[in-house]
Amino acid sequence: MAGLEQGLVQVYTGEAKGKSTAAFGLALRACGHGLKVLIVQFMKTPDYGEHRALQRLAPEVEVKTFGRKGFIHRGGARPEDYEQARAALSFAREAMLGGRVDILILDEINNALYFGLLTEEEVLAFLAERPPQVEVILTGRNAPAGIIEVADLVTEMRQVKHPYEKGIKARKGIEY
Repeated sequence: MAGLEQGLVQVYTGEAKGKSTAAFGLALRACGHGLKVLIVQFMKTPDYGEHRALQRLAPEVEVKTFGRKGFIHRGGARPEDYEQARAALSFAREAMLGGRVDILILDEINNALYFGLLTEEEVLAFLAERPPQVEVILTGRNAPAGIIEVADLVTEMRQVKHPYEKGIKARKGIEY
């Protein structure tokens, strides 16, 4: 396949599960049609199940993680968190502008924005540079209004019911 004729900007956001999962499903579908896929993960390490699965199922899908172990709390980011987020955006920009990708997934970038690791202006400038044949997908809770405004497709995951409400903790292979 020669790539996409028309790329769009998609946002998967909301409080419920399924944002990254939807993006990775799209990655598998695109890979099945011979498209070049790059997933840049913000605030994550290679410890997540999706990273391992893609290595097995679709080794041609490139996954690059930028983050440290542990959680970031709003107002409690470390200097390395800012450095990792900027490195992730720079890596994504280079790949996007270098013609290496048809599909670019910026996994958890909305959370990086929420935690102040990047600014909305930086990400909007990044999206303004997007070549017209590249599809960009942004995932994570709390997508800012400016990102939603420039997107072509926005899906908000809404939680109706969740096992956490019964005290069931995150399960390996299901939530991570």
